[in-house]
Amino acid sequence: MFRCLLLILLLLPLPLAAQDLATLVADRVAVSGQSILIAEGNVEVLYRGQRLRAAKIIYDRSADRLAIAGPIWLTDEKGNVIQAQQADLAADLTEGVLTSARMVMDQKLQIAADQIARREGRYTELTNTVASSCKVCGGRAPLWEIRASKITHDQQAQQLYFDDATLRMAGVPIFYLPRMRVPDPTLDRSSGFLVPRLRSTSAQGTGIKIPYFLTLGPSRDLTFTPYVTTKGTRSIDLRYRQAFATGSIEANGALSYDDLLPGERRGYFLGTGAFDLPAAFKLTFRLEQVSDPAYFLDYGISEKDRLDSRIEVTRTRRNEYIQARLVSFQSIREGESNETIPYLLGDVTFHRRFSGGFLGGEAGLRFQTHSHARRSTEIFDLDGDGHADGRDLSRVSTRLDWQRNWVLPAGILGTTMGELSADVYDIQQDAVYAGRTTRFDAAGAVELRWPWVAAGEKASYVVEPILQLVVNSRTQPDLPNEDSALVEWDEGNLFSMHRFAGSDARERGIRANLGLSWTRYDATGWSLGGTVGRVFRADDLGQFGASSGLDGRASDWLMAWQIATPEGLTFTNRYILSDDFEPTKAEARLDLSRDRYGLSGSYVLVKADPLEGRLIDTSELYLDGSYTFAGNWTAKASARHDFIADRATTAGVGLEFRNECLSVDLSLSRRFTSSTSVQPTTDFGLQVDLLGFGGGQAAGPARTCRR
Repeated sequence: MFRCLLLILLLLPLPLAAQDLATLVADRVAVSGQSILIAEGNVEVLYRGQRLRAAKIIYDRSADRLAIAGPIWLTDEKGNVIQAQQADLAADLTEGVLTSARMVMDQKLQIAADQIARREGRYTELTNTVASSCKVCGGRAPLWEIRASKITHDQQAQQLYFDDATLRMAGVPIFYLPRMRVPDPTLDRSSGFLVPRLRSTSAQGTGIKIPYFLTLGPSRDLTFTPYVTTKGTRSIDLRYRQAFATGSIEANGALSYDDLLPGERRGYFLGTGAFDLPAAFKLTFRLEQVSDPAYFLDYGISEKDRLDSRIEVTRTRRNEYIQARLVSFQSIREGESNETIPYLLGDVTFHRRFSGGFLGGEAGLRFQTHSHARRSTEIFDLDGDGHADGRDLSRVSTRLDWQRNWVLPAGILGTTMGELSADVYDIQQDAVYAGRTTRFDAAGAVELRWPWVAAGEKASYVVEPILQLVVNSRTQPDLPNEDSALVEWDEGNLFSMHRFAGSDARERGIRANLGLSWTRYDATGWSLGGTVGRVFRADDLGQFGASSGLDGRASDWLMAWQIATPEGLTFTNRYILSDDFEPTKAEARLDLSRDRYGLSGSYVLVKADPLEGRLIDTSELYLDGSYTFAGNWTAKASARHDFIADRATTAGVGLEFRNECLSVDLSLSRRFTSSTSVQPTTDFGLQVDLLGFGGGQAAGPARTCRR
């Protein structure tokens, strides 16, 4: 036996320079007479991106036809495969008939047929067909299949056309369509109906969403989704997307009529976009509006209770950050008035870092302007929230900071820091603070860290005591605090010169920040670490509320620890404790991610503090978990519990099945809370997706056939 390689010039009647060549590989090749070529044994033909494999090929030059004996494998340039037992094809493989054939498209969709006919190099017609992307086990019927008298594949348009199609689930007929069109698996975008979704709520009844996707060219598309329910809801959702050479935009919205608010037109709009600008700048924008406070919750869109529309230009480099933005707020939070919260905000920030210089170390310069306005013109605080109802504020700020590190004897790491800042405030419509105020501030700090390291065969340890002494001016001009009302104190800012999040409030006086950290790194890959710290002040200047843990001359105790394992477990726990070990704040976070299951949870406890606008304690637990069993089934559950109200806030369960050809997603959730705008509701959802067609979801693990 030997293999021979020939360029089949017999196949090509045109001059050699003006044509494509076919390549033939076979164990044996013979020429009979003037027009017959016979190839036998592991025959393979390559022609114009197509590959044909067969047991035997007979080429008749006079008829320009190929008679092929199987088993036959024909693969086109897109990876689609046709298997058959025998075939009669044109020499260029574009015309002909294959019998007892099967077509596999993009390694997903399989179509078995009595006969396959190829026409015009573009169409493939299959008769008496069964189509499915499911794995077939023995003689049992697949999970789903579509039986049709004929399927036509338009290779150029990447579409499949079914005639007399019947969908069967586990062999049982479900419904019949005289004609149906679906995209083939190689097509990413095509106009047509998407997977319907069933949604049932106690407030709106049972309804169905049937999305229709419409392509508007290679860079635009529109999706509109009608939604009707048994309790009178009539809604239409719209999504428009367009891509440009330098960015993209997306617009989502809905228009609804229902019996929850009879006679009212309800809806929302959300538009987003991102573009690359010259000189490495980036433009982003977000436009968001909603008709009423309950709409998002009623239609299961979002749990947001404050909307922000913004346009922003930024540039980020290694040592530079520039930002300019304009933001508009709309509150749908119960009890909050859009007249008295800032509805329009604008600011510009320039931040630059410098290294070296005659002082050494690293320095930074920040320049910022900020303005916000309220709709109200009232100069007094009539609603009791701590600020004038109509206060408008503008600020121009500049800050210069410097830091340098030193290595001292005995391995002590020393750091010196300094900061100078200046602010000019212009306040309008405020009976207390109206006018222009200038503020200058200077602060300096010295920090000492002494890391101790011990290494052994099984683990290594790092212990680091830290002392930071900060000196700041005691007095400052009396200014309103708009952007620093909420104070977060944790191990991340234990050794910070200022702990206020914004610019309106500055931490004052002389203070010492003390802390000790300990970390164990195990040789097997897990780590355990903890931090304990406290702040001591020369004087209590009354800047912090009780819930922050920073009030008084001596703060509460900050204690935090974390464990992380290579198996995917991370647990973080943080406490702020008084001297008698009563918690002021407590929070815990758990994340566990494994191949078959996952769990995440969080708990937060925060004491009431009128200075932070919180009149009652907060104590909530949230859990979210999933477990995959039997390879293809995933169970999900989530819950949120309010311990102060002693009731569940939300709860949900779900069950998902996903294999190589089918996805079923079933969900059930309940919202227990109520207000003047929303009532407790139960939400049920069901979505079924036949995988294997273009634009579908990713396939799951294939089933295992049992003997």
